[in-house]
Amino acid sequence: MKEAQRIEWKQSWRDGHLRVICGFANAEGGVLVIGRNDQGEAVGVRDARKLLQDIPNKVRDIMGILVAVNLVEEAGKDTLEIVVEPYPHPVSCKGEYHYRSGGTTQELKGAALDRFLLRKLGRHWDGVPVPYVTLADLDSRVLSYFRKRAERSGRLSAEILRETDAELIEKLHLMDGAYLKRAAVLLFHPDPERFVTGAFVKIGYFRSNAELVFQDEIHGSLLSQVNETMDRLLNKYLKALISYEGIQRVETYPVPEEALREAVTNGIAHKDYASAVPIQLSVYSDKIMIWNSGQLPLGWTAARLLEKHSSEPYNPDVANAFFRAGMIEAWGRGIEKILAACHAAGVPAPELRYGHTGLWVIFTFRSGSKLRAAESQPESKQESKPDSVSLEVRVLSLLASSGPMSKSALSYALGQKVVSGPLNQLMRRLVDKHWVSYTIPEKPQSRLQQYRLTAEGHQQVPNDR
Repeated sequence: MKEAQRIEWKQSWRDGHLRVICGFANAEGGVLVIGRNDQGEAVGVRDARKLLQDIPNKVRDIMGILVAVNLVEEAGKDTLEIVVEPYPHPVSCKGEYHYRSGGTTQELKGAALDRFLLRKLGRHWDGVPVPYVTLADLDSRVLSYFRKRAERSGRLSAEILRETDAELIEKLHLMDGAYLKRAAVLLFHPDPERFVTGAFVKIGYFRSNAELVFQDEIHGSLLSQVNETMDRLLNKYLKALISYEGIQRVETYPVPEEALREAVTNGIAHKDYASAVPIQLSVYSDKIMIWNSGQLPLGWTAARLLEKHSSEPYNPDVANAFFRAGMIEAWGRGIEKILAACHAAGVPAPELRYGHTGLWVIFTFRSGSKLRAAESQPESKQESKPDSVSLEVRVLSLLASSGPMSKSALSYALGQKVVSGPLNQLMRRLVDKHWVSYTIPEKPQSRLQQYRLTAEGHQQVPNDR
């Protein structure tokens, strides 16, 4: 046998081993064997019969639990087996909480301790009530959007959807007595970061791990973050490959949009919001890496996610609202949908990496697809370079959709490796027309300079008229 989740060996008894017993009690239970060395060989234990009485008494007095201590003879030597049952309530050892994970015993602190205590008390993080927030503070537009999504999905009855916002929130189990739960604030408040630090999404484009070209942040309610994140990815960070079926123009993204949306949605729904760290999407020329802070269910691995598995959402109340809105599945089928979409599009399945800080989902772009200008189309089917008028429209549209941008960011979004002469000339002309203004007007040549649309400039954008 080897030391594992439910078994530990110690050569002799020390009171410090009470922490191991505490860890077993807080996890799945286990057996602590006294009288074996690190190789698992029986070496015997001194005063075994005295310890038969002392150990149960110490465990009872210090931790308030009962354990069975058995005297076992191995190879002619006395060993002790301390059998610890899993306890339904939190167990502390001299004011510390320990937990058994794999072959190690860890002291729980901070957010990990909060999660553990809530779970032992039958609660979860997103179900904790939030004082000083009322229904009137929620965003009516997001609630209206949720109703439309839920009506389309058919996962809430028409009768419930006709009820008031207060009744709808109650039916979604987002109230704890007179208080809104954290899930309600995350889902429907216009600024959940007032209450939950790090409840947003960061996107960055990297030329290398050390070279960030530009970045964006997506804020607001979780339901609105999904669409805004996808819009920003598809319109600014990922370029569609252009082909033609007859005269019909076809745009194909390097990652199937369905798979990418599923990964983004699941990341937002299942993130560990107690970590105070935003979801991070790192886009490179040949891949996109999505990271979110979170913990898999006890004993799960990244490989388990690729198999048929049950649905055990990290944020049950948030996940329930996403499910009712038709945005995620309730049977643990999210990974299956991503794999199916990638298979249908002929692109590699994403790589899943799970560490103690969270989960990575890494999409490698389809063969030959890189985020560079006019990269993969044959010469006869490449689109011609834009003239000065179309370049102006594209720049104005980019500034309208993405907000202030530097010339290098605009250049990249236009598919140019460097800032071209025509782009430099255009930006000077747009500033002279007062359609665009500097973000640092007192230092026009600043390396941090960005450009933003003016009110007059917005009127020139076709989609904004």
